[in-house]
Parts: sequence; C-alpha cells; structure tokens
Amino acid sequence: MPTDYGDFEEARLGKAYDFSLLGRLGPLARPHRRLLAGSVALVLLITLLDLALPLLTKIAIDRYIVPGREAAARNRPEEPAGGRRLVIDLADPAAAAAAAKYPELIAVREGAAEIAYADLPQLEPADLALLRGGDLAGLMGVTLLFVLMSAAGFALNFAQALVMEATGQRIMHDLRLQLFAHVQDLALEFFTRHPVGRLVTRLTSDVQNMYELFTSFVSFLFKDLVLLAGIAAVMLVLNWRLALVTFAVIPVVVAASILFSRRARDIFRILRVQVAEINSRFAETIGGMRVIQLFGREADNHRRFAALNHENYLAGMRQIRVLAVFMPLIEVLAVLSLALIIWYGGERVLEQSLSLGALVAFTAYIRMFFRPLRDLAEKYNILQNAMASAERIFQVLDNRTRLPRPPAEAAGLGEIQSLGFDRVDFAYVAGETVLRSVSFELIRGQTLAVVGPTGAGKSSLINLVPRLYDPTAGAVLLNGRDLRTLPAAAFRDKLAMVMQEPLLFSGTIRRNIFEGAPAADPDRVAAVIAAANLERLVARLPQGLDTELGEGGSLVSSGERQLIAIARAFARNPQLILFDEATSAIDSQTERLVQEALSRLMQQRTALVVAHRLSTVRHADRILVMNRGRIIESGSHPELMALKGFYYRLHQIEPGAAPAPGE
Repeated sequence: MPTDYGDFEEARLGKAYDFSLLGRLGPLARPHRRLLAGSVALVLLITLLDLALPLLTKIAIDRYIVPGREAAARNRPEEPAGGRRLVIDLADPAAAAAAAKYPELIAVREGAAEIAYADLPQLEPADLALLRGGDLAGLMGVTLLFVLMSAAGFALNFAQALVMEATGQRIMHDLRLQLFAHVQDLALEFFTRHPVGRLVTRLTSDVQNMYELFTSFVSFLFKDLVLLAGIAAVMLVLNWRLALVTFAVIPVVVAASILFSRRARDIFRILRVQVAEINSRFAETIGGMRVIQLFGREADNHRRFAALNHENYLAGMRQIRVLAVFMPLIEVLAVLSLALIIWYGGERVLEQSLSLGALVAFTAYIRMFFRPLRDLAEKYNILQNAMASAERIFQVLDNRTRLPRPPAEAAGLGEIQSLGFDRVDFAYVAGETVLRSVSFELIRGQTLAVVGPTGAGKSSLINLVPRLYDPTAGAVLLNGRDLRTLPAAAFRDKLAMVMQEPLLFSGTIRRNIFEGAPAADPDRVAAVIAAANLERLVARLPQGLDTELGEGGSLVSSGERQLIAIARAFARNPQLILFDEATSAIDSQTERLVQEALSRLMQQRTALVVAHRLSTVRHADRILVMNRGRIIESGSHPELMALKGFYYRLHQIEPGAAPAPGE
C-alpha cells in the first residue's frame, strides 16, 4: 500500500513560521480567560513591586543615609554654602544639649542648628546617634517596608506562577483531548499515509512545547516587556539625561538580538529535524530488532545511526557557537551600560546635580533591565519550538481525511438480512485501482469465501464492509442500503472482524475479550471461553482471564492471539462475521483449534471469509475467486473444481491438497 510521509515534515527550512497560528490558540485559552486575566493582573503588581524596590533604596540613601539636596529642600528653601549639612531641631531638649557640646562645629541659625556632614565623624557616637535619631527611625521604616514589599513580591510571584502553570495545564489538557478526539475521528486512509511515531509526537512533545509557550513565553511577554517599559519610564523620570546616556547601548542590543534570532532560527529547526530523525531511527531499530539481529545488520545499522548522530552533533555545536557569542555580548553590553552610569552619573553626583541615591537606583535598574535580555535566547528557543509545534498540531487538526457522514436523522438498520457489492471499484491512491467492478450478494445465514493469490484485493474487499474505507465507485449495500447513508454505529455493532494479525491491547485477557461487549455473567464468560477453545490457555496462565498480556499481546503466541480475537467476536454476539486470513500464520495444531472455534462462531450467522488456504473454505456456501482486483470465478467448491479453471489450479498447487475427483 503506497504511503506518503511528506505531509508532516518537522520543518521547512526556507519557510518562516506563520505567527497567526498563535492566534488560533485563542479558542483554547478562552474558557480559561479569568485565570489568564488574573495572571496578567498579578504580573502587573509584581512589576510595580520590582520597580519600587530600587526607589526605596534611593529614598533610604537620599533622605536618611546621606541626605543632601532632598533633605535640604525638605528643611530649608536653600542649602547653605559649604556642602551638605545636617539640620538639628533645638526644640528637642536632648538634641539641644548635645548640640551645645560642640559650639565650634555646630552653628545656630534662626532657631535651628546645623552641622556639616563632613564634621559628623568628630561627634561622640552617643551624640551622633541622638542627633541622627530621626534618620535612623526613617531608615528603619524604609527597611521594614522593603522587607514587606519583598515578602509581598514572593507571595505574588508564587501566586502568579501557580495560576499560570494551572492555566497552561488546563489548556494543554483541553488541547490533548481535542487532538485525541480528532485523530480518532479520522479515516484509516490518514493513518496509512502518516507514521504512527510522528502522530504520537503531536500528542506528547508538541503539546508539551505549547505548554512551555504558555508558561514561559507568555510570562516573558506580560512580565519582562512590561518591566522593561517600566524601568525605562522610571529612569527617564529620575534623570532623563542619564537615562538617554544609558540607552545608548540599546541599538547595539537590538541589532545583536536580531542577528541572533536569524542565525538561531535555522539552527533550532535543523536540530528539531535531527532529533526527530534520531527518535524515528531508535523506534525503527527497537521495532525491527529481531530482523536486524537475524540478518546480522547491527554494524550497518550502527554506521547509519552514527552518521545521523554526528549530523546532530554538528548542529548542536553550531547552536553552542551562536549562544557562546550572544550571551557574553549581552553581558559586555550590560557592563558597558553600568560603566556609563558610573561615569556620567558620578560626575553629576560630584556636581550635586544628581543625588547619590538616584545613581544607586540607576545601577539597580540597569541590572534589572538586562536580566530579561539575558533570557532572550531561552525564550526565543521556546518560541521557535512552540511555533513549530503549533504548525504541526494544526496540520493534524486541519486535516479532514474522514469519511462523509450520513445526515443525523438517518434511519437505523435493523437485522442484517443481506450484504452486497454493486460494481465496486476501490483505490488507496488515485490511479492505482485495487478492486475493479466487484459485485456479489451474501444472504443472511450463508458463508461466502473469497480466495485468490496475494495482491488480488481480498483484504481490501473485506475492509470495505465495516466502512473503514469508501469505494471509489459503486456501493457496498446492507439490506439494500448504501453504507454511506447509514450511521456507523447502526452496523458496526452488528458485526465482528477477525483479522490476519489480531490486535490485542495492553491489559488483561478479560479486558481484551469483554470490554465494549454487553455485560457478561460468569456463565456467559465460561461459554465464550469454551466456544473459542481458550480453556487450556486460561487454565495455564497464573491469573487466568486476569493475566496481563503486555504490549500487543506479546506474552501469548500468534495462534493464541487469534483465539482471543475469536473470543472477542463471540462476546459481541455479531450478526455478520468477517474473517481475514484468520489461519494463515499458525501451526496445524492451533489451526485445528481455530477452525473449530470459527465453525462454532459461524453457526447460524452470516460470514464473509477471506482465506489463503483453500482447505479452510471447502464447506462455504459460495466461493469467490479473485485475481488482480476482479472476481473471475464464483461457485461452490465442487462446482469450481469441476470448472478446472483458476481455482482448480490454486487447489492443485496448494501443499497437501487432496487429488481432484477422477484423478
């Protein structure tokens, strides 16, 4: 069956991502908009607190530690000549007594005393503490406020992280459910054209990348960008000249970021392609380990993997080189900005046109300013991964490879009286027809067998009956009605299919047989097990029906898996039985058990049997002989043998075939 693995390439290196894909996440986020709004509100509060902390430092320095221009302006209209001075309130008897001890240092003017800050070290410690008691009290208040705001910042950061993580988890929960429901609703044609590993990746790592987008990148947008804007605004208010000097390095930062993003985009994409190929090679190797070891392909497989791994290593080194340039460059620019602040701001402090507290606040703000820029590489990587994942996720969600549905008011089916094919053509790929003008009718209670060489179209024919595919021409009829006009539930719960390679799910034998079937009491369970010839297997296993089978039923043989599949059909009590090469890959002893179970299952039921071994269909009411997608012969076994045509020749070359009558 032709396949096409090109629809979900991990990246198209020449194609820029469509950022409108992010807008399509809106419907997923809409049910959680209150949480998102709460997270944004918390981010704004956190940003205000972050911006306020350096201002508290400025207040502590300028008002209480080294009060200069601000203190003077607060106490006197003009600062006296001779430098910064401490103003002493003589209305306080203790302060007046302490000031009287230093007449040569403290000058009394207009009911107040002043002392130069340069002379404060000459005072006794007790007197210094007394005279600066107001500053110490103010400093204690600022310190307490600083601690409270820091604690509030911790609480708000915790709450914001909790809300954002919860929002991201809920959105990803909804996205996984939407993807899972959508994939289950797609037609089998979709799964024959796309590798299972990549589809699983959509539900796992790609969804996880989207989670990282919500929790990390969205936080960057709302928190870091608001913080950058807030820092710039506060710096301009504090001293616009010093702010402009500081911003002189911003064009260099922007240019470096743009250059980094262009170089990193292609490297990130290449790495994703390499990682996907490595994962695919691992999965292929593990799945085909038996064949690899049987044919001694370990060395060749290792060489191919080593080459792929080396390509991934080279791409990783390219990423490291880009990061190794970008990250130190941002650090250098941050240090350069700090140097400009110290140089230009220091001069302004010496000229007394800028307070020392403002200079310290500037240094704190510039460190905060470059912190988000240092995270740019990580955030950009998250964005790139999220964009690639969004592209691939929406490729799946936009896929409409599903069989047309009948109108909601379509009537049910009732008991199955007949199954018919009316001039049916079918092709998996346009232009490569598998079935050509196939017509027949199967009446209730009859057994119809389909035989022919490999590639004749037998399995394709049987796959049309449960409407796993639609014919490209003609119609499949149940009770004379086209399957395309019937709800799937109207007929699928009335039939059972035993496939050539029966699929068992991880879990117990009981779950594989009875899950989805009508509730069964112990007597019904025992009857199903006996009818399917499973008694010996169930008795041999330590937990009986509750024995775990492992992935794909790996703990039992292929014949035993076939018997479990037959038991599953018994449990559904179907009206129509479909068999697809049910005995083609088992030993003769197990074949006998399977044949007995099949005979019981077909009693008083309608059956369509695809068989490779002609010995299994001798007693069918009618046999269709197919070759190259057409029905070339039809009749019972004796009738077809009497024709001495294609069926006769197939019978003659079958190993162990009995001689034809008269020979």
